[in-house]
Amino acid sequence: MFHAATTTAVKNTERPRIASPSSRGDVRGAEPVKQRDAYFDNVKYLAIVLVGMGHGWQPLTADSRAAEALYMTVYAFHMPAFILISGYFSRSFDMRPDRLKRLVTGVLVPYVVFEVAYSLFKRWADDAPGQPISLLDPWYLTWFLAALFIWRLTTPLWQLVRWPVPLSLAIAVLASLSPSIGNDLDLQRVLQFLPFFVVGLFLKPEHFQLVRRREVRRLSVPVFACAVAFAYWAAPRMNVEWFYHRDSAQELAAPWWSGVLMTLGFFVCSMVLVACFLAWVPRRHMWFTVLGAGTLYGYLLHGFLAKGSRFWDWYDLEWLHTPLGAIFVTAVSGVVVTLLCTAPVRRLFGFAVEPRLDWAFKRR
Repeated sequence: MFHAATTTAVKNTERPRIASPSSRGDVRGAEPVKQRDAYFDNVKYLAIVLVGMGHGWQPLTADSRAAEALYMTVYAFHMPAFILISGYFSRSFDMRPDRLKRLVTGVLVPYVVFEVAYSLFKRWADDAPGQPISLLDPWYLTWFLAALFIWRLTTPLWQLVRWPVPLSLAIAVLASLSPSIGNDLDLQRVLQFLPFFVVGLFLKPEHFQLVRRREVRRLSVPVFACAVAFAYWAAPRMNVEWFYHRDSAQELAAPWWSGVLMTLGFFVCSMVLVACFLAWVPRRHMWFTVLGAGTLYGYLLHGFLAKGSRFWDWYDLEWLHTPLGAIFVTAVSGVVVTLLCTAPVRRLFGFAVEPRLDWAFKRR
């Protein structure tokens, strides 16, 4: 996926930014620059690496039950973690002009650019001249940017209602029962992933301190082990499409009531695994901490290689479907995503991911 989404720089918890910040350390406005939090940069980097690895494992899941188990486990929490952090850094979004400007330049414009770019890439690489360019039907990874734009705009509403999390869960459940929603703006994913964004809006720094306690880190080990073991058991019995949250229960050939159970069950399981993941993220400055400022680049750019590997039949090599091949794919996926988060790549593609569009706005 993203899956995936993650645009402009997160300087502190008081500024409305998203899970994948920008590379530039400037502040587009009068707000002072504040010190980045190494912990959250570490969270973003490790989450985007898991996204890349998950996309690398997907073609291996048909031949390897172990690969499918790891794939299912990672997909249960990596996008929920991204979305939760996005909500956390959206807490102060209030429709102020400078924040609306950042939303447009950091989310909306990259969505348009990469939706067009991915569509043209599919036409060329997959010999699909009929691939439409539609800004209303996100293709592949761009759904996250469309979703983030919608979620961010609804932030003031969630801060106004009395029971935001139960209400967002009710919306997600209803979406899972509504096959007529269609593909416009990938609204199924927007609505089914909504509760994680809303939870993030109401988290406080002390909540992250709580999950980083030593006893939580110790408990997270058996929890993750149980999750992998359960995924290994469920792999041949469960439709992996449930993890993508892009279809209703009826579209997955399941009874309508299973949408209620699966939506609520996935929410609980995902939140537990997100907490376990956050517990093990280092809180100090690491060698990869600086890469947390470029995770949107890693997210959007690695999709061309992930899709290209399918279009160009790279996975037809038989040795890739062996245990050593799976390890190789895992390592390459991590290295590729890491390189795409580096400063040279951010400078090269900054025009598309973080465009400077001051000329398009009125001077305040």
